[in-house]
Amino acid sequence: MLDPRHSQDTIAAIATPPGDGGVGIIRVSGPRALDIARRIFRPANPAFTDFLPYRLHYGHITDADGTELDDVLCAHMPGPRSYTGESLIEINCHGGRAVLGAVMQEALNLGARLAERGEFTYRAFMNGRMDLSQAEAVAEMIHAPTKAAMHLAQVKLSGLLGTRISELRARLEGLRAQMAVAVDFPDEELECLSPEELIDTVEGVRGEIAELLKAVDRTRAWREGALAVLAGRVNAGKSSLMNALLGRNRAIVTDQPGTTRDYLEETLNLDGLTIRLADTAGIRATDDAVEAAGLTMGRELMDRADLVLLLMDGTASVDRDTLDAARRTGPDKGLAVLNKADLDGFDESNGAPLADLGFETVAVSAKTGAGLDHLASRIRERILKEAGQPDPDELAPNARQAAVLAKADRELADLSGDADAGIPYDLLSVRLETACDVLAGITGEIAASDVLNSIFDSFCIGK
Repeated sequence: MLDPRHSQDTIAAIATPPGDGGVGIIRVSGPRALDIARRIFRPANPAFTDFLPYRLHYGHITDADGTELDDVLCAHMPGPRSYTGESLIEINCHGGRAVLGAVMQEALNLGARLAERGEFTYRAFMNGRMDLSQAEAVAEMIHAPTKAAMHLAQVKLSGLLGTRISELRARLEGLRAQMAVAVDFPDEELECLSPEELIDTVEGVRGEIAELLKAVDRTRAWREGALAVLAGRVNAGKSSLMNALLGRNRAIVTDQPGTTRDYLEETLNLDGLTIRLADTAGIRATDDAVEAAGLTMGRELMDRADLVLLLMDGTASVDRDTLDAARRTGPDKGLAVLNKADLDGFDESNGAPLADLGFETVAVSAKTGAGLDHLASRIRERILKEAGQPDPDELAPNARQAAVLAKADRELADLSGDADAGIPYDLLSVRLETACDVLAGITGEIAASDVLNSIFDSFCIGK
């Protein structure tokens, strides 16, 4: 758990992913960072006298006995113009685990301690280098599943979301000031805020909050990936289709019905859109408790899915179980897939009952790959039917920020209702203050320690 009382410690961490690589970076931040660098760095240039800010210096890292550990590039970023807002050293070593471990140990021996998760970014936040929305955007950049998700995180990292929230708060704070005048000087002939003006301003802020919340739904598929569920009768070819779309054997395929008893989930990238593809247990009546539990789980996945791929054996008529699943899913959320197009008995008219229900039907052969490109294209287009390509400048709050915005909106909705009912301004100001404080939780101006810890605990050690 991050503790502000330890903010004067010098911290160190390996900032690159674990494993062997060409380059590995060690980051040291805090009041002793520069002193540690001076003691372990031996410059290759005899004219070197000290670290020049924001410059890479070539040399060697040595241990306490003077033994060379690695040849490196080392840079010093003095505070407050560094990532953390304090003196920061970055050592670019070779990326072997032994090398990084040895260099890291020397930094620890000289007084640094191992950084906790997210502590570098936490210090940047505490030192005013970024607000909380920007700090969260750092984690979103690291975990972005697509290029579009990366751009959405970059917009927030630039500070635009924090600026928008600050503007909304400023408008509400202006109302608070006007209400305070009306309460403190009720008998004075001052230009006073009318209930109508109060409600107009509040509803204007609510309108902008609504737009931000709409962006959450519009961009969710790009930020988090979409869920596509394969459903249908046993032996319709769901596992074969999953393997064909993934381009490898992930699901077990046999002639025996009911091979998939649980569900499998794998990630598929369709032209920059991340799809979580789930293969569910085949639909059929069963007395097997394990298989029945798998079927229940499959129905729950279908309910949560962005798109349900109802798979049918194109060599046979549509069965009742598949029709029941189609009626429950509906054509807006479902795509009918007629499999086994490579077999002689295949007949596209077998999919007519689902077409009559309004389902789009795509014919494929999971065995030969026929129709797979068209199916992949339709999966992508159907999932993006509502969202479309995100605007490069779209402000899309994450789940935590959306919950905060929704809470503020509820408070403002109650405020408008109370104002319309003639509730006195001194009581209305309490709701207004609450809404302002809630919004401040997005930028971190007012944030509980448990909220901060939950956010920064999601970071990697070196960030």
